[in-house]
This record gives sequence, C-alpha cells and structure tokens, in this order.
Amino acid sequence: MGFFGSLNSNAYVIGHPTSANRNWHIYVASKDSKSLPLCKDQTSAVTLEMCMTGLDKMKAGVFYKKSADYSAAEMTKMSGINEIMPNHVICDFDFDPCGYSMNGIDGTALSTVHVTPEDGFSYASYEAMGFDCGEVKLKGLVQRVLKCFGPRDFSVAVTCHGGSGVGVQWWATECADVEGYMCDSVVRQELPGGGCLVYITFHEVKEAKERTPAKMMNMPCWKDVAEEEEMVLGLGGGGAGGGMMGRPYISSL
Repeated sequence: MGFFGSLNSNAYVIGHPTSANRNWHIYVASKDSKSLPLCKDQTSAVTLEMCMTGLDKMKAGVFYKKSADYSAAEMTKMSGINEIMPNHVICDFDFDPCGYSMNGIDGTALSTVHVTPEDGFSYASYEAMGFDCGEVKLKGLVQRVLKCFGPRDFSVAVTCHGGSGVGVQWWATECADVEGYMCDSVVRQELPGGGCLVYITFHEVKEAKERTPAKMMNMPCWKDVAEEEEMVLGLGGGGAGGGMMGRPYISSL
C-alpha cells in the first residue's frame, strides 16, 4: 500500500460464458481515473499476448532434449521462433528433459516465449510489446506464431494504451478469420485513459476450406445429440443452450 495505495486501480475478468476456463485477467493502475496507465510511451504502447494449448506433436517435439549437444539455439531455429520477429536478438534457454523459454529485443521492442511441450497438457505462450504496428502487422505476427506451434486452441489479447484504440478494434474485426481456426468469441474492454483491450479465442478446424459460421455448424450437432439421447434414454431432445454461441461477457472486480 505504501507504493501503490495512491493509485486508481481497475481489475477485469474477460471471457465467454460457455468457456469457463478461458478467461483473461486484467489489472490497470493509473494516477487518477482519467489518466493513462503507467507506461512510458502512452501513444504507441501495444502489447500482444497469445496462449496456446494442444500443440502439434511434431512441433512440440522440437522442445525435447534429443542429446547433450541439442541446444536452445537449435530449438529456436528448428521451431521457426527466430522468424517471428526476424530482427530480434534472442537469448534462449532449454530445459532438461524438455521445455524452452526465450527473450528477444530490438530497440524498444521486446518479445518472450515459454513452452511446455508434454503431450496431454502442452502449452506455449508468446508476448510482444514496444513494436511498431505500422511495420509489424498483427495478423502476420499471429500467423507466424501459430506456424511455430500449431495449437488446437489459442487466445489472443491485444492491449492498446492511448488514443481510441481504433487500430486494435480494426485488427480484431479484420483478423478474426485465421486460416485453419474458428473464432469462438471477441470481447472488447475499455480501459482508463482511452485505451482498450480486445480478447479473442479460437479453436482448430481440420479443414479450413469447409468452415461454416459457428451457428450453422453447431445447430445440427445439438439435433444429433438430442436424437441420440431420445433413442438411448427415451428422453426428449431438450437441453439448455441450443447450438447458439452465447454473447461475450465482461465481469469487473
């Protein structure tokens, strides 16, 4: 309290009611309710964060120690992490028997990766900040990250401090369609000082060319389930929720 008691703080939990385990927690501190969060460059501070689960087994296998000579530098190159932000100077580290982390830097731009590759609970995270969104397009950045890990499910949180966050809103609208994935939900949260955060969740679809809108895809599935229940249990085809995708929600603390 001696250090932060004088600050105005806000906490949010963002997510979707049908995905109880996929929430994003935000804490924002500022000098007063109208001022921007405490960061050095208030006009261009953009942070992109990705959480990925169910990694492709072949891609996750890169992060296992194959021999005493198999280094973190080789993991960085074989996975393609060095191509996410090609200009970043990378400090990487491998774990025994598996696992990986790295920090990258290029001027004011920073990035970091952490990987837990074990089958059954594989996970990877990626974070980047301080980069020029005019040069590094968010859509391409997300696609390069996905190419390294091939996750089954992932979420993206983009935080923009300063201005109206128009760039972040545009990205969320334009890039909600990621090849090979279906967008589950998009939530936008206003932040103090005119900033905002956009949180998007995705799941993998086997054939990208055969994707259909979420409502069109889910409704027949619920019908099939209802028919099965009626045949096996002799019950009606009721059930909550239908196949419709619920609206995103925001709860604040």
